[in-house]
Amino acid sequence: MLRTFVLLTVLIAMAYSILSCTTLPASSYEQSPQYTEGKFRNAAPRQAPGFGKTMAIMWRFMTEKPADAVPAQPPQVLPLTQADLLKAPDLSLWRLGHSTMLLKLQGQFWLTDPVFSERASPFSFMGPKRFHAPPLSIDELPPITGVVLSHDHYDHLDYDAIQKLAPKVAHFVTPLGVGDRLMGWGVPAAKVQQFDWWQGTTIAGVKLVATPAQHFSGRSLSDGNRTLWASWVIEAGQGADATRIFFSGDTGYFDGFKAIGERFGPFDLTLIETGAYDAQWPDVHMQPEESLQAHLDVKGRHMMPIHNGTFDLALHAWTDPFDRITALADKAGVPLVAPVMGERLDIRQPALSKQWWKGPQPQARPAVMTEGNGVAARLPAQS
Repeated sequence: MLRTFVLLTVLIAMAYSILSCTTLPASSYEQSPQYTEGKFRNAAPRQAPGFGKTMAIMWRFMTEKPADAVPAQPPQVLPLTQADLLKAPDLSLWRLGHSTMLLKLQGQFWLTDPVFSERASPFSFMGPKRFHAPPLSIDELPPITGVVLSHDHYDHLDYDAIQKLAPKVAHFVTPLGVGDRLMGWGVPAAKVQQFDWWQGTTIAGVKLVATPAQHFSGRSLSDGNRTLWASWVIEAGQGADATRIFFSGDTGYFDGFKAIGERFGPFDLTLIETGAYDAQWPDVHMQPEESLQAHLDVKGRHMMPIHNGTFDLALHAWTDPFDRITALADKAGVPLVAPVMGERLDIRQPALSKQWWKGPQPQARPAVMTEGNGVAARLPAQS
């Protein structure tokens, strides 16, 4: 039965690959040092898993999942309203889940890798399902000045969310190729800016620079590495008063972090991938020890582990990223920030982690997942 299920999953993915192929204009990427022979590359070659290893990994996912890979009960979130956001002070940040952050910078709102759907998957009926609902729905968001995207994987680029966000977003800022994908989905070209590593722009007083990462891209079996992946430097204000944030996106550990720190550090806050790791894919996701080193390399002050707590994407316990990075940061004397989903943080002076995943949840009514238009909604919990 398991083998039949695995085969069916592969066949469905292959069918989707054929049906979902998106044509991207390769000619616009030829000047990129990262682009060769029709695909983007890492600075250091990635160990491609190949078909055999991919099937072995899928088998492990089917047969070796620990019982605590998913929380026994949905983690509680702190529900938000648009009024909460509008009255919040500047330099605020809210974690909405996984790698989706809402930031208030220069009085305007920004989103990173917005994923609001119930599953990080091309399908509504299968694939990684959210542990919790977002603290608020897309309808409840205020106008968004910019969406910053790191790459095009399903847990970072949500088609339904983009469709619903597009009317209220002024700018989409992406790595090369991801912007073309958005335009192929109907996002107006005038709203899209896409950049190679070390390129960027300034919008409404916020400086954005795409910086290197070590990862890969693609949304089907036929479009691997046709778009670029990136980390991002986000800087609000100028000179000595500027606030600097580093958003890692998805990445393995590599020496590019030191180069980023030398060129743009120090950072007030680093949003560092810490989750979905495994010894079988060491060069595209970081172990917690490497996440901490990446924070140190970019010259971060406060570290916030992201890419965890929302989707089951690996073979570790869902609390493992939090527990390991907490112990490592404590030993290294690094101030760790790990907020409850929906909790407001002061970017310059964020509250340190209270390890909410270990004990009683904050006293707030939890968000509840509902199914509807493909985008998660929030409803009051039943009494």
